Amino acid sequence: MNILALETATDACSVALHIAGETRQRFQIAPQRHTELLLPMVGELCAEAGIALAALDLIAVSVGPGAFTGVRVATALAQGLAFAFELPVLGVSTLAALALGGYRVSGVRDWLVTQDARRGELYWAHYAIDPLRHEALLVRSETVSAPAAVVLPTVQEWEVVGSGWAIGANEASAGLPAASRLLWPEAQDLIPQARQGLLAGLQQRAETLAPVYLRPAV
Repeated sequence: MNILALETATDACSVALHIAGETRQRFQIAPQRHTELLLPMVGELCAEAGIALAALDLIAVSVGPGAFTGVRVATALAQGLAFAFELPVLGVSTLAALALGGYRVSGVRDWLVTQDARRGELYWAHYAIDPLRHEALLVRSETVSAPAAVVLPTVQEWEVVGSGWAIGANEASAGLPAASRLLWPEAQDLIPQARQGLLAGLQQRAETLAPVYLRPAV
């Protein structure tokens, strides 16, 4: 499978290219520079791998929840490339990608994903990783709320991932741990969900791709 992945839902900007089982990535913390950086990153990775965009099987994109403008940047580029090269797309949850990133670095399977939603709120969800399929499975639906309303996982072993812990740790009633893994989502962690989605036939036409905000604006 040849998959291009785009991630701009936070201040981080990243692109990953998965070719013949190997994944390459460009990653940079670059607030308000996503539009400037994203397409050159795509070009660099494709040139490095020696592959044309037309040879891709899928474009995966992080569709949120996240920063309103950031989510739109990656979604718009994915749609533009898909239309130009007649490629299918697949939207991947930013929170699912964070859970997969946590699993990648630690091996822990259950994750409370807590992303900063601003206004003193969190985007959060409970994801469990299927180690055989390397897939993030949603246990508790993605939502946005005050830290005190977060429902903690009931499994024996779990950790927190994402930027939301810094808010939650200051809310004693939330009961969140005082530490978290992986402050930023990364494009490489969209690849496992994209692979499973492609195998399951879940790829979409570009015009059907839609961001996930969980509330009207961020």
